[in-house]
Amino acid sequence: MSASRSVTVKLLDKEYTISCPDGAEAELLASADYLNEKMRDIRNTGKIVGLERIAVMAALNMSHELMKNKEEQRHVVEMNLRRISNKIDRALNDKKG
Repeated sequence: MSASRSVTVKLLDKEYTISCPDGAEAELLASADYLNEKMRDIRNTGKIVGLERIAVMAALNMSHELMKNKEEQRHVVEMNLRRISNKIDRALNDKKG
């Protein structure tokens, strides 16, 4: 079992102590910085008030980004597979003829 440690992150000027596995501190801090940036962007629009609502909107926006990126990656993989399949078909046809 891997050991964990506590890391303090700051989101909208509020500190949170979070447990994370040893060696994952940098990733956690980078993730917290990204979340903090997204939360600040939302807060700065002035349209949403309250830490909880800002956090939920940031989470929804980030989830949307993730899903969009996954779909784009899936599309790239499908295109590459199609391209490879076409190359294989051409190579097999060239061998036959």
